[in-house]
Amino acid sequence: MTKQTVHTTDSPQPVGAYSQAVKTGNLLFVSGQIPIDPDNGELVQGTFKERARQVLNNIKNIVEAAGTDMNNVVKTTVFLTDLSNFAEVNEVYSEFFVSDPPARAAVQVSKLPLGADIEIECIAEIG
Repeated sequence: MTKQTVHTTDSPQPVGAYSQAVKTGNLLFVSGQIPIDPDNGELVQGTFKERARQVLNNIKNIVEAAGTDMNNVVKTTVFLTDLSNFAEVNEVYSEFFVSDPPARAAVQVSKLPLGADIEIECIAEIG
C-alpha cells in the first residue's frame, strides 16, 4: 500500500510534526483538529458550540480535499477537557452527521494543544 499525505489551506496548518491527513488504500486518517481558524491561525473565541463547529468544519475541509465527504466518515474520536460540554458537541455534531452517524468515542482529557477545549480526529472511507 502507498501512503499519501493530504493538505489543504482551507484548514489550519499542523501545529507540530504531522500531516493534516494521510490516505492509504481506501482509508483516510484525519489528524486531530482543534478550533483554529485557518484564516488567521488563531483559536476561535466565543461559545463552545462555535469552537466545536470550527473543528468539524476543519475536518470537513480536509475530508473534501482528500476526495471524499462527511458521509464517508466511519469513526471519530472526540477529546474534551470537560465532559459537561458533551451535549453541545452532540448538537453541533448532528449538523455534520445528519443520518447514519459514524462510530464514535468521546473522552475527557486534562489538556489539549494550544489550550483548546475540544479536539476531534476521524477515519473516513475514500471511493
